[in-house]
Amino acid sequence: MSVEIIGLIGLVCLFALLALRFPVALSMIIIGFFGTLFATEQKMIELGLPVDRAWAQGWKTALSNLSGETFEAASNYNLLVIPLFILMGNLAGVSGMSNSLFGAAYAFLGHLRGGLASATIAGCAGFAALSGSSLAAAVTMGRVALPEMRRFRYDDSLATGAVAAGGTLGFLIPPSGGMIIYAILTEQSIGQLFMAGIIPGILLTLLFILVISLQVWWRPDLGPAGERSSATEKFRALMKAVPITSIIFLTIAGMYTGFFTPVEASAVGAILTFIIAVVRGSLSLRQLRLVGLQTMSATSTVFLILIGAFVFIPFMSLTEIPVRLVGFLTALPIGDLGILLVVIAVYVFLGTFLEGIAMMVLTLPVVLPVAATLGWDLVWFGIIVVIVLEMGMISPPIGINVFVVKSIAPDVPMTRIFTGIWPFWFAMIVMLALLVAFPQIALFLPQTMF
Repeated sequence: MSVEIIGLIGLVCLFALLALRFPVALSMIIIGFFGTLFATEQKMIELGLPVDRAWAQGWKTALSNLSGETFEAASNYNLLVIPLFILMGNLAGVSGMSNSLFGAAYAFLGHLRGGLASATIAGCAGFAALSGSSLAAAVTMGRVALPEMRRFRYDDSLATGAVAAGGTLGFLIPPSGGMIIYAILTEQSIGQLFMAGIIPGILLTLLFILVISLQVWWRPDLGPAGERSSATEKFRALMKAVPITSIIFLTIAGMYTGFFTPVEASAVGAILTFIIAVVRGSLSLRQLRLVGLQTMSATSTVFLILIGAFVFIPFMSLTEIPVRLVGFLTALPIGDLGILLVVIAVYVFLGTFLEGIAMMVLTLPVVLPVAATLGWDLVWFGIIVVIVLEMGMISPPIGINVFVVKSIAPDVPMTRIFTGIWPFWFAMIVMLALLVAFPQIALFLPQTMF
């Protein structure tokens, strides 16, 4: 049996485990460990070693890979940004800072048709810059915005679709957890990837708001106008959001100018968020304990997935499947753009039944050699991947953000929520087209960093 066949069997077993709802991280660890064992044994036999010695070498390599890669993932200094940014987002969520963001957006947009939905998108974008989590953005803003939209008799599909789509911005706007994992797996700069996500994040936010405007222009009953805020109310709402927006500006500007490393920026952001929460009097000991538990739970989940990826990637390298795929794709007479469209189409398909981070760590070992061989800028390609993963978060039948919104609005049928997400899904297609046509949308800020 060749190593290529072993690799294909490993992939089939991996997807079988995922189909059985086995945890992604453990699936990759198991397949990566035993795949490395059998692939190494086969290579040793091909080199002329006796079966017993080849078997012993396989065990030695697999155990060494498991222990070494686990230690490397757990001791990576750059990964400190994950628990610190998660802590920052959790503190912002429990202390009511999300209400301030939504309140400011509502004061300026709420009186327009569809204004509450647009304010939800803007609030999600702001909270994404604090939490870096799409699920946290969808849950937090959904609990704030959905009751208001229902009060003004918004159509359920528009209201829930706006929350689900707005939540995906947490995967694109820095400090994105997805970008951190992409940076670690591809050995790219976390700071550059964060900067690369800013302009696309703003543009996608505006595209979402444009989509809402077009829908309520076509059907005004979807999103009636809300109450108009006075100049005084707008000023007060804006002042309440100033502390939060100041933290966002400080962390991003610090990374852009080189004054902070991403790890330092995450620490500064977490400390300032904690101080503001205490000053506002919105952080009790019970909430602080809850924040600690949520942060540890989310961090351990992400780290376990990364360990699984680190164990699985060497197995893929041993099987030479990525090399074969590179040769196959580059031989196709469709050019670089055609290959990119094929990669995007595969990601869109996988997004219908795989969770975003899981899909990233599973596919990058195979897709990254293709990108490197074709000379694609890996920072730009990272933004492409992140946006396609965002699409998967709201794609039927597994779109995780849709299920999150369903948990907040249990009386809204799933079909209504999925109906509401399609306009936003196509807005992401437009964003992808813009990035392919104009790569500088993503590359301008990273190239001008200090």
